[in-house]
Amino acid sequence: MRHVLAIDEGTTGATAIVISEAGKVVGRGYCEIAQHFPQPGWVEHEADELFSATLAAGRAAIAASGVTPDALGLTNQRETLVAWDRRTSRPLHRAIVWQDRRTAARCRELAPHAAMLRARTGLVTDPYFTATKLEWLVRERGLLDGAQREHVAAGTVDSWLLWKLTGGATFATDHTNASRTMLYDIDERRWSPECCDLFGVPESLLPEVRASIFDYGTAGAEHFGVALPILGVAGDQQAALFGQGCVDAGDAKNTYGTGAFLLMNAGRSRPAAAEGILVTIACDHSGAPVYALEAAILVAGAAVQWLRDGLGIIGSAMETEEMARSLASNEGVYFVPALTGLGAPEWEPEARGTIVGLTRGTNRAHFARAALEAMAYGTADVIDAMNGGAGSPFSGRLRVDGGATSNDWLMQFQADVLGASVERPANVETTVLGAAGLAGIGAGIWADHAAFQSRNPARVFEPGAGQGAAQAARHGWSRAMRATLGWARDRDE
Repeated sequence: MRHVLAIDEGTTGATAIVISEAGKVVGRGYCEIAQHFPQPGWVEHEADELFSATLAAGRAAIAASGVTPDALGLTNQRETLVAWDRRTSRPLHRAIVWQDRRTAARCRELAPHAAMLRARTGLVTDPYFTATKLEWLVRERGLLDGAQREHVAAGTVDSWLLWKLTGGATFATDHTNASRTMLYDIDERRWSPECCDLFGVPESLLPEVRASIFDYGTAGAEHFGVALPILGVAGDQQAALFGQGCVDAGDAKNTYGTGAFLLMNAGRSRPAAAEGILVTIACDHSGAPVYALEAAILVAGAAVQWLRDGLGIIGSAMETEEMARSLASNEGVYFVPALTGLGAPEWEPEARGTIVGLTRGTNRAHFARAALEAMAYGTADVIDAMNGGAGSPFSGRLRVDGGATSNDWLMQFQADVLGASVERPANVETTVLGAAGLAGIGAGIWADHAAFQSRNPARVFEPGAGQGAAQAARHGWSRAMRATLGWARDRDE
């Protein structure tokens, strides 16, 4: 029996699994990562800690499994920037995390270039992406000053981990991570000279771009007790897309976490995209690059956390399912959870959380149900926006993962609102599973994606008797959304 070690280096911690060729997870490991907030809106990690946490999680998973893995797959938090000295492999600054907003003013200055950036990279001009973080290091921290210039390497977290694991032998990234930098031409499949010039970034700083299934070199035996070929790499959301089996045009997945990330495979031809919907790169069944549409809903599970921690009206997220079931309908109560602004498809940073429809009969069950319904409505809004521009429309089957998917009421409501099947796999750790699949296929442990995917069967929620009521209730959500946007945009100057 052969095994794969897969590691997901995330924002709050590193997660690792060892999975057998039969699809069984035989070992797990986890290591938390410290968050640093040097100024309001700034978010940083210690780059060395990202690596040490990756090692700790991987070693714990191997120890728990009692087996020796045959290959290694990596997935990672996207857009986060690491810069280091090639001579010493020492970081030149803390990692600047994808959540960091220090370049917001610069992004506003870039408005005249927004159309060009959108055309080249498929992205909106936002601090979320890597380019302005790297530009900030160059401008504000003198990253390229003096003799150091020739020895600087910069990239996303996968590039840093590959460099460290291979002892500096590999300086590379994959197409999915490169497509999140705002420096990568998603049509030409190479670093964009025009974007690099705009941000003052020499291409020599940047890693080689490879397919997601590729020989990325060997992790030295000192790291995990055995030398491991690194055969799969992808950004976390694209890894989840692959792990969910979304390798054909029209296949879509939604990850319900703190926020929600919905990706739809768009195939080999670049799709038109509605305003606020990103075009990015994912991978097909063989790990080769294809286009995808992506949307970020900024608050999903975080709304339930707010009910628990901010208002104290629930004791745990698990209570919300029973509370939602206790009501025959939402009775006109809607919650637009714009607690950190609105993401896709509106992208309104000035929006704030809004609750409408309150009466004397409103109780905490209405708040709980409204928070769950908001996840389903937001997902439907995003799919509608994607479906309007995609060359290959939504397949009618949404694969789901993330903590909130354990809520059966929410999954059924999502199916009813969409009028589509919702599939929840037996193992919802699809991000790290996707990394395992990429590496395992690369190692020949699974013959192809179909053989890998068959190891993780799904429970399917079909639209039911509540479909009509759910879709009718969506009109109320649209009114609540208009009220939220009106409040945000009707400001005294």
